[in-house]
Amino acid sequence: MSNPLARRGFLVGGAVIGAGALVTACTSNEPAAQPSAAAAPSSAPAAGSGNDTPGEKVVIGFSAPAADHGWIAAIAKNAEAAAKQYTDVEFKPVEPTNDINAQISAVESLIAAKVSALVILPNDGQQLNQIARRASDAGIPVVNLDRVFPDKLSYRTWIGGDNYGMGVAAGHYIGKRLKDKGVANPVILEIQGIATLPLTQDRSKGFADALKTYGFSVTAQQDAQFTVESGTEVAGNLLQAHKKIDALWNHDDDQGIGVLAAIKEAGRNEFFMVGGAGSANAMRDIQAGTGVLEATVTYSPTMASSAVKLARLIAQGKGMSDLVENQVPQSITLASETITKENVAEYLPLGFES
Repeated sequence: MSNPLARRGFLVGGAVIGAGALVTACTSNEPAAQPSAAAAPSSAPAAGSGNDTPGEKVVIGFSAPAADHGWIAAIAKNAEAAAKQYTDVEFKPVEPTNDINAQISAVESLIAAKVSALVILPNDGQQLNQIARRASDAGIPVVNLDRVFPDKLSYRTWIGGDNYGMGVAAGHYIGKRLKDKGVANPVILEIQGIATLPLTQDRSKGFADALKTYGFSVTAQQDAQFTVESGTEVAGNLLQAHKKIDALWNHDDDQGIGVLAAIKEAGRNEFFMVGGAGSANAMRDIQAGTGVLEATVTYSPTMASSAVKLARLIAQGKGMSDLVENQVPQSITLASETITKENVAEYLPLGFES
C-alpha cells in the first residue's frame, strides 16, 4: 500500500477540487473566487493536481444495505458510477443486505480478499463496529459512509450528510414561513424515519432547536420507518388526530410518497409541507407547485460517489487539493440545502428516484 503522505489532489466529476468544494459542491450560487494577486509564501506546498491521471491499481470493496427504498438504491448506483470513472479502480461490491450478520460476513469476505480499501454503509454502525475495526487492524483503510461507527479506530475517514443540519434547515423554513404569515401557536407535525437511529434523533433535535428560535415547538411527532406504507399509515393517523395543521416536516422523501398519498386521500391542503433528502419525485412536486409540498432539505446519496473517490485517494496515498495537509481529512460533513420552487431546477439533476 502506498505511503499516505505521498501526494495531494482530489477529483470530482473530472475536475480537481478541494475539501471546501467537496462540502459545498452544487450548493452555492456565489461566483468562483478569483485568484489573489499576492504570491503564495515560498514555503507553502503547491496545491495537488492530476488525480484523474491513472495511478496505482486499487481494489475498493463496497458494502451497503439492500435497496429497499430509493435513497439506498441511489447510494449503490452512485458508488458504482464513481468507480467506473477510473481505469485504476477495481470495484468489488458484495451482496447488499439488511441482515446484520449477513453484512458482517460480506465484509469478512472483503477482508479475506485483501482489498485495498473498504467503503461501508452499515445497517447499524454500533453492530458493525467490530468488523470495521478488524478491517482497519488488518491494514485496510475503511471509508465509513453515513451511519457512523462509534469507534474512531474502526475507520480512516467518515463522510456523510448533516442530519442535525437537515432539521435546522427544515425548522428555519417552517419557522420563517409561519412568522411571515403571522401564525400564532401553530400546529406543527413531524414524521420521522426510524426513531431509534441516532441520525433521526439528530434531525429531530435540529428541527426543535431551529423552531425554538421562532418561539415554536413540535405539536406531535411520529416515526414512519422510511417506508411508503408506514408513511401512508402514520400520516393518515396524524391527519385524523389534528383537524387543523399549519406545517408538516417529513424526514424522508421516499416515505413521503406515502405521506403525500394520505394527504391527497384526506383532501387536506390547509398546511404546507417540507420533505427530506432531495428525491427527484419531491423536486418535481415542488416545481409543479400544485400540492402541499413546498420544499425539501438535502441529504444527497451523491455522498457515495465521494466515498469511493476518497477510498481511491487514501489507497493510492493521495490527499485533497487546496489543502496544505498531505492526507485526506478524517471527517467530512456535507451541507444540507433547502430546495424550493425558486432553485429546484438547479438541484433536479442530482435527485434520486423514489
